[in-house]
Amino acid sequence: MTGFVGPIEKLTEKNVNFRQVLYTGKYAQLVVMCLQAGEEIGNEVHNTVDQFFRIEEGEAKFVYGAEEHLVGAGDAVIVPAGTYHNVINTSKTEKLKLYTVYSPPNHPDGTIHKTKAEAEEAEKHEHH
Repeated sequence: MTGFVGPIEKLTEKNVNFRQVLYTGKYAQLVVMCLQAGEEIGNEVHNTVDQFFRIEEGEAKFVYGAEEHLVGAGDAVIVPAGTYHNVINTSKTEKLKLYTVYSPPNHPDGTIHKTKAEAEEAEKHEHH
């Protein structure tokens, strides 16, 4: 397929992997994510990547430096390049399901990280 066409809401809601790359283009990458109850991505920064997030299920706290924003299903967040950020699943029982678009791509095409631990291990070996 030339690009990506698909039921993004259903694909996001069905995803149980911490991170799964659905599509990688020259300038953008589509990724679905699932954070377990209480899990967080961890404070990070992408110096050359803008990132768009859309929450499909659950509630999250987005932290930009000293700013905090509580968001839920249907909300979108954009993190500009060079901004330290963290995404925290605030629920003690429910999974957080979201998708994100990196521009430009941030992960190798086809990446699937089943857990956060697997993602952290892989990122030690990735060259950004």
